[in-house]
Amino acid sequence: MRKTAVKRRRKARANNTGVKFKRRSVCSSSCTKNGSRRKQLWLIMAGVLLLAAILGAILCSDLIFRRFFPLKYGVEVSEAARKYELDRWLVYAVIKVESDFVPDVESRAGAVGLMQIMPKTGEWIAWRKGESYDEARLTEPKYNVDMGCYLLSYLLDYYNGELDYAIAAYNAGSGRVDGWLADSEYFDGVTLEIPYPETSNYVAKVRYAYEKYKNLYD
Repeated sequence: MRKTAVKRRRKARANNTGVKFKRRSVCSSSCTKNGSRRKQLWLIMAGVLLLAAILGAILCSDLIFRRFFPLKYGVEVSEAARKYELDRWLVYAVIKVESDFVPDVESRAGAVGLMQIMPKTGEWIAWRKGESYDEARLTEPKYNVDMGCYLLSYLLDYYNGELDYAIAAYNAGSGRVDGWLADSEYFDGVTLEIPYPETSNYVAKVRYAYEKYKNLYD
């Protein structure tokens, strides 16, 4: 009887142990599946967050660029652009590159104001317009922008609408640009190679700002 009882206890223990092993194996498989699902969900969430960040950056890019390319002095720019038949985005581009919208800035060369008018150039512009000249007013936005737009319009007409030539002349003077255009070393009849790095960079900067303004606001 005792031997039979002992055998039964051993058999029961073996059975119990087997059941326990089976439960552990089932739990291990279930945990592995749950871990895999969590990893998949995490990857999906990470992808969604990344996509949202990219979309947010795209949507906000215009707002960010508009801080760097603002529409300050809108009344003065709009009035002068209409008066001299200019694209106002071009006027904004020149102001951006020349002064970054600081009305009383003065360059080392002596150019003054938003559109960086040289005092002698301002005197010539006033003479061309048949108006009295007041150098002290070059820091006034309306006065300065009007003069700058007149000069820009004059140069565009002078160079038959060739924007790069007009922009280069605004920076370096029409005398220098005329000399480059007359020199086969710099002009092959189609393309003008500007020998002044400062002027070449200036033209590139104005062109870039012009395109930015058109893309952001037009």
